[in-house]
Amino acid sequence: MPQVFSVTSAELTGWLVAFLWPFVRMLALVSTAPVLGESVVPRQVRIAFAGALAILLAPTLGPMPDVPVVSAGGVWIIIQQVLIGVAMGFTMKIVFAAVLAAGEYIGLQMGLSFASFFDPMNGGATMVVARLLNMLAMLIFIAVDGHLMMIAALAESFQALPISASPLHGNGWMVIAASGAQIFSSGLMLALPLVTALLTLNLAMGILNRASPQFSIFAVGFPLTLLAGIWMLQLLMPHLGAVLQPRFDAGIEAMVQLVQALR
Repeated sequence: MPQVFSVTSAELTGWLVAFLWPFVRMLALVSTAPVLGESVVPRQVRIAFAGALAILLAPTLGPMPDVPVVSAGGVWIIIQQVLIGVAMGFTMKIVFAAVLAAGEYIGLQMGLSFASFFDPMNGGATMVVARLLNMLAMLIFIAVDGHLMMIAALAESFQALPISASPLHGNGWMVIAASGAQIFSSGLMLALPLVTALLTLNLAMGILNRASPQFSIFAVGFPLTLLAGIWMLQLLMPHLGAVLQPRFDAGIEAMVQLVQALR
């Protein structure tokens, strides 16, 4: 007689728990991380990608807490996994927020503050220069395998911060707050060469206007500033990868520090 394959409810619950809780953390990171979490990526793709990662990593995570999914403890674990994944994705996205800030500074100095349009990726109006630098940063991020390093950091987070019902430590949220301060400092450091050169150009035109009042600063200053800014952006492009890669590494390191602080 052929053998009948039977599965008990306890085994089904164990399989569900082994897949569901890692899947929740992965989906939270995929939904908030740069590149993967952009609004142009369909939700079905994000869910499928997180599900594939969960299927691959679930057998390597070891035993799960003996807590039913449909219980107060199970819901608490799910909330924790969402918080961990969102925090890790937000920490990495701070690097791209600094790039957007640098584009805003450069655009203001070039006189392109009016050249903005609705950006569906960020849900608001974004300057053209900021959008350009953000797109280049995403391409460089993929070129240097930043998305793979981010997924590797996610996989390692299950070893440093296993799935459990124990509460998260408050120091992890301070790591995110400290990383948020880098938006302004890193953005200013990225934009500093162009902002300094354009400010020097504006000062030179101001002195020229004082020395020669018949010189029309409004007729000559704006196109000259715009052309100078575009020319300096062209000079910046070949070195953008070397400038951004250390910041991507720092973002991955901040993710690791966040997980260790939450433990």
